[in-house]
Amino acid sequence: MTTKTPMDHTTGTTRAPAGTAPIIPLPTTAARATTAAGSALALAGTFLAWTWTEEFPGNLTVTGYPGGLQVLTLVGAALTLLLTLAGHGIRGLRWLTPGGTNSPVRLAALGVLATTGYAMGAISYELGGLVNLEPGAWLSGTGALLAVIGALGLPADQPHDPDAPAPGLRGRIRHSLTAPDPGHPEELPSWAEILVIAAGFGIGLYVFAYGIGTEYSELFIGFLITAGFGFTAVTRAGLLKRLSALTAKHRNVALTAAFAAAICFPFTQTNDQFALIGANILIFATVALGLNVVVGLAGLLDLGYVAFLGVGAYAAALVSGSPQSTIGVHFPFWAAVLTGAAASLVFGVVIGAPTLRLRGDYLAIVTLGFGEIFRITMNNLNGNSGPDVTNGSNGIPNIPDLEIFGFNLGLPHDVLGHELTRSGNYYLLMLLFTAIVVLVFRRSAESRIGRAWVAIREDETAATAMGINGFRLKLLAFALGASLAGLAGTVQAHVSYSVTPEQYQFAGSVPPNSAFLLAAVILGGMGTISGPLVGAALLYLIPAKLQFMAEYQLLLFGIALMLLMRFRPEGLVADRRKQLEFHETGQLDVPEDEPLPEGTTGVAKAGT
Repeated sequence: MTTKTPMDHTTGTTRAPAGTAPIIPLPTTAARATTAAGSALALAGTFLAWTWTEEFPGNLTVTGYPGGLQVLTLVGAALTLLLTLAGHGIRGLRWLTPGGTNSPVRLAALGVLATTGYAMGAISYELGGLVNLEPGAWLSGTGALLAVIGALGLPADQPHDPDAPAPGLRGRIRHSLTAPDPGHPEELPSWAEILVIAAGFGIGLYVFAYGIGTEYSELFIGFLITAGFGFTAVTRAGLLKRLSALTAKHRNVALTAAFAAAICFPFTQTNDQFALIGANILIFATVALGLNVVVGLAGLLDLGYVAFLGVGAYAAALVSGSPQSTIGVHFPFWAAVLTGAAASLVFGVVIGAPTLRLRGDYLAIVTLGFGEIFRITMNNLNGNSGPDVTNGSNGIPNIPDLEIFGFNLGLPHDVLGHELTRSGNYYLLMLLFTAIVVLVFRRSAESRIGRAWVAIREDETAATAMGINGFRLKLLAFALGASLAGLAGTVQAHVSYSVTPEQYQFAGSVPPNSAFLLAAVILGGMGTISGPLVGAALLYLIPAKLQFMAEYQLLLFGIALMLLMRFRPEGLVADRRKQLEFHETGQLDVPEDEPLPEGTTGVAKAGT
């Protein structure tokens, strides 16, 4: 049954039904006008000076040219204004809110207030008081506060009725000129859908490149605030859901667009340090995707996975031609890659064969022990406590740069008028490996073996009863995940110039470590392709940009995980199965409980 929204005849606006009252009781029209006016004021304030001195980074003293944190407030205010006008019914903007009109406005307005408030607080703290704020900052702050007051006065969005019939052809034409239908969106031509996908990945590339290119911590913190609230607002508006539907429809086009955007990344960076961050993100994201085979698909809790990365890195370092290598051989690039992947594969089989008969916590403890045993063993192979293989705690330094078909990755090269630095070269190489790992993961997940892994993850006893050889398939997942980690380890050894045992711990303030990789899979979304990539990018980028918080990094890391488990346990990028598992499904065909007929005996209702 569909519930009609009552009309408030005193104001001419619709009232929210019971249980969906606004936080601040305002008429809907007045609340929307207040939000629009506040957003406009906050936007206008960014074109005025926020402080009088250039000591605060970003040069916020210029009038008529926003810079630094002013740009973030400008973007947030513009997004809030657009969403507000879309909810008001402005023609040409209704496509912005296919999933809801009021909750996105509320989140966007809160983001503007948080960003502007943080900027004003940072200026006051660093320069010594509120007296250092110019009228532009006060105007933007007042406008942001006014926008939040108006947004909190908007009623809650009404859920869409999925059982409502689709309108007819004439009604659809009329409806397309009035308001979008969240349940039955208008289909675009194929070429237009492809353009939308390309535009979506282009915007994602710009946001990611801007975040990495932030040159001081105040701007990066403001970027995190704006991006967090903006991403949530766009999600609530339904735009990401429609983009996901388009990418699922044109999967090959979406993957091509994603890698095309990734290829463009090093050409957007002028600082080699930022390109190096991108290369390391790809390395650890690829390793996290390999761990996703073990944890996300097969459901095996591996707490020592970083050891397989170390096996691949050490194997590649020993055959790299380094002067400190005890073997003294120099393999070509392809042979070094195969050596690292094969060594990790062998170790995966050797470790997995006796341990994968365990389940749950016991398996986690054994894998944790393996990770620590690997680090201690590499530390003891120094010629004193054991054979001289790895130089002990000194590791294997001076690993030479790779040379592929005469192309030395350690030297800068001019590509289309842009200088591609050493970090950019390794970024593109690692992007090729990431494409290979994504292809392997995708094909494995969609195969019979992948479905068997999911069956084992959900219920191993039931899967065994259906004829699935659980031990063999778990060993296969363990070996595949280990080989993918070793593949990334070969590049990681050359990017960092050296490998040492201290790099491969269970937990630490600097990645890589097993806790970091496991958290990247859980944060991003287990069992998905893009989830571990997003999770690893966030967990590596934030510590790299906020080095002044290194002492409290693990504390903040734990708080973030607790908040994630409370508010989004399925991860940032979750598949349909996880969403149904952790949230109410809204299923409408569940029969209602009815009392038993009189005189019935010997029958018990489930759940009583």
